[in-house]
Order: sequence, then C-alpha cells, then structure tokens
Amino acid sequence: MLFTYKAKSKEGVIVEGILNSFDRFALAAELRGRGYVPISVREKKENIFDRMTKIEDIFARVSVNDQIIFTKNLSGMLRAGLSLARALSVLEKQTKNPALRKILTSLTDDINAGESFSTGLAKFPKVFSKLFISVTRSGEESGNLANALSDIGQNLDKMHSLSRKIHGALIYPGIIMSAMILIGVLMFAFVVPTLASTFRELGVVLPASTRVLIFIGNFFSNHLILAFVIIASSAFGLFSLFSAKFMSKYVHYVVLKLPVIGKISKELNTARTARTVSSLLASGVSIMRAVEIAEDVVQNIYYKKVLKEVRVAIEKGAPFSKVFGEYNNLYPVMMTEMVQVGEETGKLSDMLLEIAVFYENEIENKTKNLSIIIEPILMIVIGAGVGFFAISMISPLYSILGSIK
Repeated sequence: MLFTYKAKSKEGVIVEGILNSFDRFALAAELRGRGYVPISVREKKENIFDRMTKIEDIFARVSVNDQIIFTKNLSGMLRAGLSLARALSVLEKQTKNPALRKILTSLTDDINAGESFSTGLAKFPKVFSKLFISVTRSGEESGNLANALSDIGQNLDKMHSLSRKIHGALIYPGIIMSAMILIGVLMFAFVVPTLASTFRELGVVLPASTRVLIFIGNFFSNHLILAFVIIASSAFGLFSLFSAKFMSKYVHYVVLKLPVIGKISKELNTARTARTVSSLLASGVSIMRAVEIAEDVVQNIYYKKVLKEVRVAIEKGAPFSKVFGEYNNLYPVMMTEMVQVGEETGKLSDMLLEIAVFYENEIENKTKNLSIIIEPILMIVIGAGVGFFAISMISPLYSILGSIK
C-alpha cells in the first residue's frame, strides 16, 4: 500500500514523500528507523495515473538477463572502488528497464538509510531469488560483496543458458505442430466442405471416417470463429490444468519417464542442485540453508521431496550423501559417490561444482541432438495424420470410379 507521510529529521527539517508499506504503523516504524519523527501518515488514494503505473508494472519485468547484467556491472564497479550507493545510483541512470530502475532507486534509498544491501533485495522476492539474497548476505558479512555478486552472475548465466538451450531445442517442433494445426483447420474449413458437396451430388456411400471428417469440416466452415475460440480455450484449459498444483506430481512423473526429455530433466535437476549447494557453501552459507534454497531452485516436485529428506537427515546427523544413495532413480550414482568423497575430504563444494559442470555439459550435448531426435517423430505423426485424411477423402473417389466401370 502507498502512503503519503510528513516527518521531521534530526536537524528539525520537515520532509514529505510517498512510500510503500504494509500499513501505516509499519511505515512509521520504518521512518523512526531512518532517524525521522513521523508527524502524519495517510494512505494515498489511487488516481488514474497510479492505475496506469500499475498496468505498466504488470508488463515491465526484470528478466534473468537484466539480473545478470546488473550483478556483473555492480561487481565491476565495486572492484573499481566505487561505494555501493554510488554504484547503484550509476546503474539506476543507465538502465532502460523501468521496473529495474524503481528497484535500484529503492535499494539506493535503503543503503543511504543505513540498511544492508541484502535486506533491500529481500523486499523484492519476485525478482531476486533466495539464492541471490543468501549469497549477497554472505558476501556482505565476509566483506567480499564484489566476488559474491560475480559468482551470482556466473551462476545465473549458466542456469539461464541451459534453460535457453532446452527451450530453443523445443521451438522447432512447436512451430511445426502449430503450423500443421493451422493448415488442418483451414483444410477443414475450405477443402472438406467442397469435397463433401461433390460426394452428396454423386450420392456416394461414405465410410465412417469420411463422415466424421465431413462433420468436422462443416462445423469449421459454418462456425470458423467459434472453432478458433474452442481450440484456443481448449489449449488454455489444458495449460491451466497441467499447471495446477494438484497435477504437479502426475505431470512431473510423466516428464521423468519420457524417453529423451526424462533424462535431460534428471540431469538438469541434478546440475541445479549441485551448482546451487556448491555456490552457497563456497559463500559460507550453512549446509542446511543451502539445501533449503536448492529445494526452491529445482522445479520437479520429486526432487523437492528428496531435498526435504536430505534436510531431515542432516538434522539427525546423517551424512549428506546418505539420502542421495537411496534415490538413484533420480540422482545418478555419480552424484552420491562424489558427494561422499567431498564429505570425506572436506571439499564438498568443489565436488558439487564438478558434478554441476559435468551434467551441464551433458545437457548441452543432448540439446544439440534433441531436434534431430524429435524430427523423425514429428514426421511420423504428421505422416499418420495426412495419411488418415487422404485415405478418408480419396476412398469415396475410388468408389465413384468403380461404379462408372
């Protein structure tokens, strides 16, 4: 909620402004923490400009790429000797992203008010992950914030690169399938009705498959807009269904069992677990906290469950590798063995980083060949659909030719 406030500084200067807070009592406490004496705090009523700003905020987002550039630039400025507040102010002037500019303004105000950088970042949980905030906090506590930000940038870059390559490999089949659906709709709307009228004039007895195609064709021809609405609604409904929380365990299970995608998914979750925990341990975060954050980073519900069991095992004093050994169907044997070596040698962070690098390279190699693997499958599916359509529509023509003889 937005509030307008009036307060008095230590020097007796009256200041006014607008701040976002949970309620006016929380805002008054925040002002006192900054060294001001609150005089009045009132909720700011929205006007048309505020509503336009909210709409703008919905579409303005801080992408992962923006975060990578932000961390690398900030790290470089800190190493060059600029103060944190000065570096944030420079980035605020340089950035073209309005959402990021607002965040940088807030962070600069927090730093000038005496708050820590990590506390300011924690106010934006939808932008900065727990991993980002935890590594930053560790960097502040150790006095090595520049290196911590550099590590965050490298980790974000690596994770984003992997996700981009996987999505890129799936774009080609997605475009092909979308094009085939569009062509199919147009054929049903314009080609099938023409053939159907010809069959009716000739009085041909039509097989069941042909009658079904003609029925669909007539519907598309007479209600084309409605047909597109039904297709779009069905696609949205399926997407919403598969995105629902109660469907997660079924969708994630199917993904893990798919021939090629399943193996990539396992390697991706293994790499994310290893890189996240390695980065946090290297930054001085406790093993418990590192595993907890890794639980948020992995996307598959079954991997989240394993990491939750890992935390419980660590609390009971069991070794980190014990639980991984019980889930070789999810985490490969190599993960268990290298984690065990890392625990025994005291180099767990280094071993986890090696695991992450190994599986990230494996994913890169597999995604290069993914489109090659998917292409023949697409050809089979498309060929089957075209073949069914051709046989259903051509077989009545053969009947006509046979009757002429």
